[in-house]
Amino acid sequence: MLLNDLHVILKVAELRSITAAANSLDMQIATASAAIKRVEKSLGIELFIRTTRQLRLSPAGERYMPQCQQALNLLENAKLNVQEDHEVLTGEIRIALSSDLGRNVVTPWIDELLLEHPQVKLRSNISDSNIDFYRDSVDIALRYGHPTDASMYGFKICTVPRILCAASSYLSKHGTPNTLEDLKQHNGLFYQLGDMLQNEWQFTQNEQSIKIKLAGNRASNDGDLVRRWCVSGHGFAIKSCLDMADDLIQGNVINVLPDYKPTPTELWLVCPSRQSITPTVRLLRDYFRQKTHTVLEDLVAKNMLDSAAIL
Repeated sequence: MLLNDLHVILKVAELRSITAAANSLDMQIATASAAIKRVEKSLGIELFIRTTRQLRLSPAGERYMPQCQQALNLLENAKLNVQEDHEVLTGEIRIALSSDLGRNVVTPWIDELLLEHPQVKLRSNISDSNIDFYRDSVDIALRYGHPTDASMYGFKICTVPRILCAASSYLSKHGTPNTLEDLKQHNGLFYQLGDMLQNEWQFTQNEQSIKIKLAGNRASNDGDLVRRWCVSGHGFAIKSCLDMADDLIQGNVINVLPDYKPTPTELWLVCPSRQSITPTVRLLRDYFRQKTHTVLEDLVAKNMLDSAAIL
């Protein structure tokens, strides 16, 4: 019994029509009819009751079809697992990445992956602007924030704590705030998305939400530039702890007022359609989950991040 024949009978059962099923599968009606006959002959039973006006499942067909669908699903999952685990991945990864995370964190990770899979090619689109999958010719995007487009398909990679940070050189010159009110006397380094200047920062302490509006002399739509300003000692920034992990560990910046938690975000791997979820996408999903988990656990181990923040 051929797998293609099973796909045919499932489509006929779904549409209750050999003609409609043949059109849906882009095959001739005679080919679809022959597939039904082969399956019925192999089973020794009739799956469909045919009349001049309609086609419906026989009692045996009613019992057989759900199990047939389950079997095909298992075979498809097994095929994907084998492809992910053992086949040599080929093709091109066309991925959109945000500026800071993409340039400084994720690109080195993908470099490692390409060494393991030399037949895979990379096309990277690095920008903090909103991505149009078709205009920008990308297949997947790694982005902060939960996808807002219901038509997209995505995988959550992790919850990402954010931190209030500044360079020790700035703190030595301007002092370290003891409260959020003290923070108002300091220079803010702001991220700007479109016309929205993110100069109002929200924190949580003891389950209480607090908002603080700051003044500052620098703003950019490029997250990497905001990070560079912060490391260079120009003021305070709120950043993802993934973006700042290396700077925290190397002592380039300090997590200030750690009892006040900026609103966390999420990291998602997003695709434009279900058909875009290939074995390579699944590999990247698992790879990014493992890599981000390692970074976050390292920050916790070095007491630079509260373990409760990554649960």
